[in-house]
Amino acid sequence: MSVLADLLSAIDGGSVEVVDLTAPLSESTPILQLPEPFSNTVPFALTEISRYDDRGPAWYWNDIHTGEHVGTHFDAPVHWITGRDGEDVSQVAPRRLVAPAVVLDASARAAADPDFVLEIDHVREWEKAHGPLPEGGWLFYRTGWDARSGDQAEFLNADENGPHSPGLSAGCARWLAEETPIIGIGVETVGTDAGAAHSFDPPFPCHSFFLGAGKYGLTQLRNLDRLPVRGAVVLASPLPIVGGSGSPARVLALVER
Repeated sequence: MSVLADLLSAIDGGSVEVVDLTAPLSESTPILQLPEPFSNTVPFALTEISRYDDRGPAWYWNDIHTGEHVGTHFDAPVHWITGRDGEDVSQVAPRRLVAPAVVLDASARAAADPDFVLEIDHVREWEKAHGPLPEGGWLFYRTGWDARSGDQAEFLNADENGPHSPGLSAGCARWLAEETPIIGIGVETVGTDAGAAHSFDPPFPCHSFFLGAGKYGLTQLRNLDRLPVRGAVVLASPLPIVGGSGSPARVLALVER
């Protein structure tokens, strides 16, 4: 049998599971909220065109209204000023959308401190236990934050000082982006950066360093607890929007059972 036939047989037989890492996309999907004077994205919405009626007797369809960075989504380099000369989402090579992934679990630390940030030493400690970061692969940063995704206020976790959600330190983001072989960072939060990252130096370092290095971000992932520490293969499928800075995406993982 061919490699692809073997894979299909494994999926059909259950020895390879397809795990959906995507949050359902609806009007209640939490979205980023920037303070004034900055502009914000629109939430996801459907506008019905016809539904088996005189507007279209045999078909149901909708117009969709959404921002590029709503729900589970893909950040392309051109999304950030440091990557302004880089790829838009339509230019990302298909080969780079299929890649290995490893999972670094900091959910206990994030549960104790919603402002927890990952440092270089945390990643090096993980590597000692689980091996090197994958060449051309994703680092998925599990914080347990997907458990909050059913409620906008709980997900953003903001107070008078701004949002509080876990992320990476500026030093860790720069090191991962510039000195490790990963293709990008995947998170469960509304964006790749910590809630307090507006106050970091530079502000929003994951965006600044990863996208500036021609790497990518995946956000609002879920079900990372169903992945092994290493060994999963991830398929990230953004829409190829010409000139787009990103796109809502369906993100799937293939896991051997």
